[in-house]
Amino acid sequence: MSYTGDTSREPADTDIAYRPHAFDPVTQPELFEGVLSRRIIAFLVDALMVIGPVVLFGVFVFVFGIVTLGLGWLLFWLIGPIFILWAVAYYAFTLGSPASATLGMRLMEIELRTWYGAPCYALLGGVRAVCFWVSISVLTPFVLLVGLFNDRRRLLHDFLCGTVVINSAERAEALRRIR
Repeated sequence: MSYTGDTSREPADTDIAYRPHAFDPVTQPELFEGVLSRRIIAFLVDALMVIGPVVLFGVFVFVFGIVTLGLGWLLFWLIGPIFILWAVAYYAFTLGSPASATLGMRLMEIELRTWYGAPCYALLGGVRAVCFWVSISVLTPFVLLVGLFNDRRRLLHDFLCGTVVINSAERAEALRRIR
């Protein structure tokens, strides 16, 4: 149920109009410090995690084709669909995990949250992956530029999916102690 202007009732937890942003870059700058550069490195690690198994499958199909005198090469058409399914599954299951981060994000000590502070879930992780790959395909260099012009360092697909990437609690606490 969404808020319709009736002031005689209390807002419900599901009323989106009453959910403020959970993370404020002014009062919590340690959550956003260095996030953009860490996201780039995390992406490179995650790209290896997605591309690696697909390349191994391609090598397997190639060798299988040699062993079967070319018949196995008919499986090469599966590489595209397998790549898409594996990429979406990787992002959905890793972002939907309790860590709310992919393996690259965990390595870089960053995590994904909804704009109101909830951890990511598998469906949102899959949708976010599709939004990311579509936006990066269409607007390649400009996707990163969006992060330079907002305090929360959100990229285009973050705005589309209602997410924000922040430093992990451990990293944020370490940055707080340094100040």
